[in-house]
Amino acid sequence: MNDDSVDDRAASVGWLERLGRALGGEPKSREGLVELLGEASKQGLIDADTLAMLIGALGVDELQVRDVMVPRSHMVVLPRTGSLDEILPLIMESGHSRFPVVGEDRDEVEGILLAKDLLQLVSGGQALDLNALLRPAVIIPESKRLNVLLREFRVSKNHMAIVVDEYGGTSGLITIEDVLEEIVGDIDDEHDVEAVDDVQKLEGGGFLVQALATIEDINDRLGSDFSDADYDTIGGLVVAQFGRVPEVGETTQIGNWAFVVQSADERRLHAMEMRSVE
Repeated sequence: MNDDSVDDRAASVGWLERLGRALGGEPKSREGLVELLGEASKQGLIDADTLAMLIGALGVDELQVRDVMVPRSHMVVLPRTGSLDEILPLIMESGHSRFPVVGEDRDEVEGILLAKDLLQLVSGGQALDLNALLRPAVIIPESKRLNVLLREFRVSKNHMAIVVDEYGGTSGLITIEDVLEEIVGDIDDEHDVEAVDDVQKLEGGGFLVQALATIEDINDRLGSDFSDADYDTIGGLVVAQFGRVPEVGETTQIGNWAFVVQSADERRLHAMEMRSVE
């Protein structure tokens, strides 16, 4: 251990001791420390934002990647065989800076594409060679602790990792921003849009359901029993029922539920109204 680490730890312990004495005692547990910080905030020693960040930092080592990752169904991926005309709209629409590039399906992650690398190639007038632009994908298990991942991100300079389940299948992805948001709260940028609940109750009955909502979530929230053996999202299930991307206003029924397409374009289904027909 170097002298700087010793000094930092001593300073941290000294600060806690002083804070503890000021508030009537040193914390004996994590819960006690949180209570101590809460008292410090009430007495004006730290403000509310600082309190929230301190509590967030304490909570990071209790969370696992699976708790905060972007699920597989919400990942924006690029096809390895895609043309420039196919890839650019996806990049511009999402506003992300890093993209998993996949083969036959999302379990076959070939690498990570940085939008800036593609921009340099396009601005230079070079032909698209996606394989030459790919950077290695970092693969991590769902069970990895967030504090460990944050340290690895800092050391490796990577900002994204692909999350796999116990069988090696892709279950989602996570970025350094996802981890930091657990400490400092949501980090919005110019590309972020207001979050929309995947399931919204409509007046007169029925539900407005986003196509990317997972089947598991739909079953939990609406009491349905759709199978997720072949599809992860409710939109995937509905598109399979139609056999194509449906148009706005088209209807279908799966089991005891009727679906009316509320939003769609020529490439994908976005939202549907769901009503029980029991």
